[in-house]
Amino acid sequence: MNNHRSLRGSTLLLFALAGLACHDSTAPIGQERVAQLSRSLTAPEMAVRDAANAFSFALWDTVNAAQKDSNVFISPLSASFALGMTMNGADSVTYDQMHSALQFGSASLADVNTGYRSLTALLQTLDPDVKLQVANSIWYRNGFLVLPSFLDTTKADFGAAVQGLDFNNQPASLAAINGWVSNATNGKIPAVLDEIDPSAMMFLINAIYFKGSWRSKFDPALTTSSTFTNSAGVAQPVQLMHRTGGLAYMSTPTFQAVDLPYGDSAFTMTVILPDSGTSVETIAASLTPSAWQSIVSGLQYRELVNLWLPKLTLQYERKLNADLSALGMPEPFDRSGADFSRLAAPPAGNQIYIGFVKQKTFLDISEDGTEAAAATTVALFFSSGLDPLFVRVDRPYIIVIRERLTGTVLFMGKITNMPPS
Repeated sequence: MNNHRSLRGSTLLLFALAGLACHDSTAPIGQERVAQLSRSLTAPEMAVRDAANAFSFALWDTVNAAQKDSNVFISPLSASFALGMTMNGADSVTYDQMHSALQFGSASLADVNTGYRSLTALLQTLDPDVKLQVANSIWYRNGFLVLPSFLDTTKADFGAAVQGLDFNNQPASLAAINGWVSNATNGKIPAVLDEIDPSAMMFLINAIYFKGSWRSKFDPALTTSSTFTNSAGVAQPVQLMHRTGGLAYMSTPTFQAVDLPYGDSAFTMTVILPDSGTSVETIAASLTPSAWQSIVSGLQYRELVNLWLPKLTLQYERKLNADLSALGMPEPFDRSGADFSRLAAPPAGNQIYIGFVKQKTFLDISEDGTEAAAATTVALFFSSGLDPLFVRVDRPYIIVIRERLTGTVLFMGKITNMPPS
């Protein structure tokens, strides 16, 4: 984990990128310019939204538990997209475990894919003053025979860019993949891969980029040097931004919460501050879908809120294999048990497994607003552990027909062009 100008200790910043429910009738925040959706969500959209939110808190719980007293900044929605694409290639128990871990309940794969597609389009057009980009891509080793049905689905429902590369030419392949990620995240995540394992067959990547200006910006003249007491009780220098005015606010005996809107207020950032006698780990561990909904429902607009908020820039990286296995999908990572026969025809599809799921994120909070990015990479490996050999006969070639036991050559030929059929 690389933190630049970051604050040691848990940074608890919950973005409502996957939480459209935060702006329904249960959230009397007040003063919104975008107070409701322009249309009702479809059943597939609600299924994906609810699943993404449930997955968000489940993944948060596992990651947070594993990283006590450390900064954590994840995009469960990005992980959901990358794994959702990958799930389209899974079958049997592998599919069932991924479907369950992603919290899709009884939703069919067709409805899940439809929900991803339409919810993405809706999220990206909700607020003209907020920039939200969601992009997907698939990169596979040249010669690896991916089923056309898998590629057609991921192109249609996830808008995935698909390209075959010569993975043996690592500099060129890394430049193509990392270049795509950098472009999709506005340069905030310049690279997701340092090398390509000889067993790697495919990389499925989701990238999310968010840039929103505060609806009411902080005045830089009010930003002051101060101290931040980290989880170890050590005072650290910090730049504290300050603003006074109307905000959605709530308090309980253990924490306070404020909601800062961006742009036309379709997107917000909720900041949860534990009371001085309550550990941030206690509040972080208590976050569940129902607890979160209670916070959202409890936010009430207050005319006069004094807020001090640290400026920070944070970069975060985590390999999610153990977290996802803990959520109930160990088989996709099992080199001898994973079944991706809907991605590649057997036997190849039965020799493919998820080598790693890795997420990189970026966060910048300033007087103007917030810039955030995430890239989630799902790497599919060939289970032999060796670099598989591919023979693609698409150029002139020689044939020899022989009798193997006697060594007698019966025919020899050279094919330089394809005769008319």
